[in-house]
Amino acid sequence: MDKWWKYLNETEPYQQKARRGHSKGKKRLTQTGKQRKGGSPFDKATSTSRSRSAPPGFGALGEEVEPESFEKQPSLEPKIWQNKRLNKNVSKRLIKIAREFLEGLDIGATMEDLRFTGSLANYNWSKYSDIDLHVLVDFSKIDENTELVKSFFDGARVRWNDQHDIRIYGHEVEIYVENIAEDHRSAGVYSITLGEWVVSPDPAAVDFDYSTARKKADAIETEVNLIDKFAVEKPRAALKSIDRLKKKIRIMRRAGLHSPLQEYSAENIAFKILRREEILDKLNNMKYDAYDRVLSIGE
Repeated sequence: MDKWWKYLNETEPYQQKARRGHSKGKKRLTQTGKQRKGGSPFDKATSTSRSRSAPPGFGALGEEVEPESFEKQPSLEPKIWQNKRLNKNVSKRLIKIAREFLEGLDIGATMEDLRFTGSLANYNWSKYSDIDLHVLVDFSKIDENTELVKSFFDGARVRWNDQHDIRIYGHEVEIYVENIAEDHRSAGVYSITLGEWVVSPDPAAVDFDYSTARKKADAIETEVNLIDKFAVEKPRAALKSIDRLKKKIRIMRRAGLHSPLQEYSAENIAFKILRREEILDKLNNMKYDAYDRVLSIGE
């Protein structure tokens, strides 16, 4: 237990430092140069080209997430799947990653199952899709306080995901730790341990309302940008607004995943748009910066 608490206490400062460093690095790269007329609302100009990591009108490098990235595919990702079975080499590699992740925690956790889920386990995959690798563990076997166990695993997997950039055929591996008793909702779930589908994906079920999803994402993005305008001068007010907006986003996604359309819902697609365009990262960075301002004392 003492080791768990120590680990939990170390994780949050680590995440704040990592995100703060990412934020500062991005500012240094994107917010220098000559100011353009009608350009960025920042004090210094950004580039005028657009990236999937920048809010509309803020002018960073790259492109916006295109609607085509959510279209139904004619088949499962061919490099990952062969005749609707996971590629053997991919399977072996994912098992190795999951085992070494658990062994590195040194708490004696047993992997009850290893599951592949998300859009790459379905017909809505794209070049943006991650490999959602879910390690199933019986939390009650580790400690009766399952909330503490969940907090420990949340911290552990966030740290692992931040420290590693493992890609399989161009798709990043994202680890999640799931309680065996938890109800995971997805239209495609493959047990790597058993080598069979728990929930087999149905191509006929894939139907997106991108227009509605885009509107929902844009509305939230607008709120993020509005908060950003007063965050420096009014950090306490910004913190309250950020927490309210983060709660709104969680509720939106939860509502989508519990709707009949589940991961194909406009709410979940809106969440993915926000994540791909790094609006969620921006919101988190704003919260950390506002928190630091609240606790700082001026010169």
